Amino acid sequence: MNEFFISLFPNVYELHRDLIKSVRDTFIMVGISGAIGITLGMIFGILLVSTAKGGLYEKKPLNSVVDKIINTARSIPFVILIALLVGFTRFVVGTSIGIRGAIVPMVIGIIPLTSRMTEQALLEVDKGVIEAARSMGLSRMYIIFHVLLPESMPSLIRSLVTSFISLIGLSTMAGTVGGGGIGNFAIRYGYSRYMQDITVVTVILLLIIVNIVQGVGNAAAKKATH
Repeated sequence: MNEFFISLFPNVYELHRDLIKSVRDTFIMVGISGAIGITLGMIFGILLVSTAKGGLYEKKPLNSVVDKIINTARSIPFVILIALLVGFTRFVVGTSIGIRGAIVPMVIGIIPLTSRMTEQALLEVDKGVIEAARSMGLSRMYIIFHVLLPESMPSLIRSLVTSFISLIGLSTMAGTVGGGGIGNFAIRYGYSRYMQDITVVTVILLLIIVNIVQGVGNAAAKKATH
């Protein structure tokens, strides 16, 4: 069996330590950027909903500014965003390549998507529930954290899963410009050196990771549904 695997994937066997490191680097990149970017994205999503017309903290000027910033950020392709943020990334983390260099643009790249998905999930909550909570004299902050967020939890979980899967895609794109991780490994060996077995294995690994994340997310969303 071992000999069959070596004959089928000779380059993967030879470079398996680098492959394992690239997978670990991808998890680090996605984990750190997800913890920061998705949290900030959710905050912006809550801000969009609460400051919109008829919201708990209705402030149209602020809502308009945040909305335009998010739309602008969403319109920039991620590869261009990486190049655009080179100076800022070096200022923040001291380098624009490797894992640290990829995390900054990944954080900024995922915020707009998470913001919009959070906004959509919160808007799905029945307005009657919010009005009932307000009529009971509950504070606006209490309503956000104890009514709005819990009621939208299944949709929020699905949004988080989508954001994490998108981050995996962003990490591979970051790898094409020296960001590290699976993307960098696939480009450096699979594409540049024509090692097709490495390309195939990296694609399979990404499929497995995405399916695991999606499965866990679906189970969590199902459990949160009430």
